Order: sequence, then structure tokens, then C-alpha cells
Amino acid sequence: MSWCWKKHPDFFRDFRGDTVHPSTLQVMDELGLIDGFLKLPHQRLQKMDGIFGGVPIRIADLSRLKTKYPFIAFMPQWDFLNFLRENGKRFASLKVLMNADATDLIWSGANVAGVKANTPDGPVDIRADLTIGCDGRHSMVRERADLAVEEIGAPIDVLWFRAGKSANENESVFARIDTGKMMVTFDRGDYCNAPMSSPRDNTRRSRRPGSTPSATISSAWPRS
Repeated sequence: MSWCWKKHPDFFRDFRGDTVHPSTLQVMDELGLIDGFLKLPHQRLQKMDGIFGGVPIRIADLSRLKTKYPFIAFMPQWDFLNFLRENGKRFASLKVLMNADATDLIWSGANVAGVKANTPDGPVDIRADLTIGCDGRHSMVRERADLAVEEIGAPIDVLWFRAGKSANENESVFARIDTGKMMVTFDRGDYCNAPMSSPRDNTRRSRRPGSTPSATISSAWPRS
């Protein structure tokens, strides 16, 4: 039996990554889920071009990959996770618990044997041969297992925000690159999510007077 628990009642969390890569699409195919997945609204990234100093450059061409699905599918993560949860119901060995807040680990000697969790129906013990903690930066699993955190530092800061769209915009996803900065937008229908990254020590960076290096990324994103 495989158990998956989720603290919240749903998967709706904005400002998450939206990419489903060719390797994941291949796994979906092997599980027999790919046809249903590709029926969900998504955009496909296969070719990306850039313009640097007026010169067009092909940044990436996934069509050259030797794989059955040579593209990246862009889909809101909550749609992807809801799809997996619904289709997981066909597997009797998989059970997903929503509104289950893990509170402690279950130990068998020196080995982790599962987790304790609070649910709307009361506390439960979830026993497992393998326990994987995916509970974020303030991980209870990591804390209870007494695992040390190795701070390696992050070279960039990322700011997520919403950006409005005009009714006549056709390009669903784009990115803009400047000196030490990059911004990408993900289509959400009537608005876009936009992560903007810059070096953490950006205040120390300098630019020659009069120089304005920049690049605009455009891509072939056929809407599905």
C-alpha cells in the first residue's frame, strides 16, 4: 500500500512551476495516463528563439529529442496534481489523504516506520517501509528525523507576482532577459504569473555607462 498525505484540502497554490517535461510525459505514457493528460488545457513548448543585439538565435529545439513526446507541457500545477489524484483512484494500492497534517514520525528501533497525522476524522498512524518528506522548508519530517540542514546558499532571488493581460494578446508565454535578470510569464487565462530572478548580490553589479544589453525571448507555443 502506498500512502500520500496532504495538509491542505486541495492543491490550489498559486506561484508554482507549471512545467511537465518529456521524461515525465514518458512516464505518464507508461502508466496509460497520457491520453487523458493531453486532453487537459495546456501549452506546448518545443522551440524557443532569442534576439540578442538584433541577431535571432535558436535557444532550444526539443523537436530533436529522441523521445515520444518532444516538448514541455505547461499546465497549472494544481490541474496536474488533481489529474494524478483522480486517476490514482484506479490503483487499489494508492491512498491519498487530504487535510492530513503530519505531526510526528513512527519509529521502529532506529528506523522510521511511518508518520502520525491529524485528520478531520481524528489522529491516524500511517505505517510504511519508506517515508519521504516533501513538506517544504519547515519540514516536520526532517526535524523529527534530526536531519541536519546544509545551507549552500542561493545565488539568485526569485520574485513571483501576477501580471495583467490585454484582450488582444496572442503570445501565451514569454521571457525577457537583461543583464543579470530574467522574467518569464505563465498564462493563467485572464492574467499571467511572472517569476523574475536576479542575482542575490545584484546591488554590487555594475554596467558600463550608456550600455543597455537586453534580450527578448519569444517562443512557438501552440495552444492545445
